[in-house]
Amino acid sequence: MPAVPSRRKAFFYQVRNNMELLRSGKGYFDRLLEMIRNARHTIHLQVYILEDDETGQLVIEALKKAAFSGVAVYIMVDGYASRSLPASFIEELEAAGIRFRFFSPVLKSPFLYFGRRLHHKIFVVDSSFALLGGINISNNYNDTRETRAWLDFAIYIEGIIAKELCVVCSKAWNNFKSEFPSFLCAEPLSVTKETSDEYRVRILRNDWVRKKNDISKIYIEMLLHAKSHITIMSSYFLPGKAIRRHMATAVKRGVKVRVIAAGRSDVKISKNAERWLYDWLLRKGIELYEYEENVLHAKLAVCDDEWFTLGSYNLNNISAHASIELNLDVENPGFTKRLRAELENIIASGCKKITEEYQVKTANLFVRFNRWLSYQSVRFLIYIFTFYFKHRP
Repeated sequence: MPAVPSRRKAFFYQVRNNMELLRSGKGYFDRLLEMIRNARHTIHLQVYILEDDETGQLVIEALKKAAFSGVAVYIMVDGYASRSLPASFIEELEAAGIRFRFFSPVLKSPFLYFGRRLHHKIFVVDSSFALLGGINISNNYNDTRETRAWLDFAIYIEGIIAKELCVVCSKAWNNFKSEFPSFLCAEPLSVTKETSDEYRVRILRNDWVRKKNDISKIYIEMLLHAKSHITIMSSYFLPGKAIRRHMATAVKRGVKVRVIAAGRSDVKISKNAERWLYDWLLRKGIELYEYEENVLHAKLAVCDDEWFTLGSYNLNNISAHASIELNLDVENPGFTKRLRAELENIIASGCKKITEEYQVKTANLFVRFNRWLSYQSVRFLIYIFTFYFKHRP
């Protein structure tokens, strides 16, 4: 199926796909387990975090059964975020016939990890069905007896784009060589229902080493060409100067720009650094909300009820310059409106609006200094972490 040109220049979309929006929690993992049970030929799982907890064991046991039944199962996890996996856990996978690999850094020791991180979260079955978003394999993203899932989203996909995701996984598995075993990505099976031309979908990647910066460009394009409104949900929101400049320009042009940030975060210094930026955002006329019900981990943006981007990419320089990221860029007004309605409900029921008055009331001199220090520290750490890649020949 040939790609079709987008209304936005220089980007090409695939058609004939079906899609469904999933939130983190039991529904997401029920779908993932169902896909494993129905797999016939191949499974690719590439994820930033895989944990040896209740959720991890649930998924791994299902993958073992698939491998025992003859399905080729490939698992790749990030060498930093999943470094605590015990050796016995990995030995069990390999004994079951599962191909397992860590994504390797440039340098690694018990005290040092230097290199890119495999940050995308992809699950592909039989080149035909896929899940893509920001959800890791961990109790944090599931509803268990003791935990409630962090807020995140993924897209379930049937159709030709699933084969393209299989190709992405296969190339990563083969160390990003231009050639990869073709049997890993066979022609898609017949999907469960007729596919639709209305879902125009494109894979976006960021990988600075391989000169891929699709997702960074798409955020700028969104801010440049939005007509009425943009809603951004970002778990670690520290946009660089270029993105901030385009946000301010969009507001001046009459675009309503809203940001949903985390109220509760698993990285406290990052949250303090974000709050140092709040004054600037409010001065520029950007609406700002903090999600309070749980930890926010989602990464997405919706534009004009026409199109959206969703995946693993955070609006910060680590995602832009030091991580391998993957998003889907989707044009479909009906689907986009449903996603925006979901965000409206989250704002109404689970968010606190941040105003200039609230900032003055809650930030004394000590708090402001702590936020400033956090911001400068995070900027310095990001600079050190990304310097190698930005200046790599």
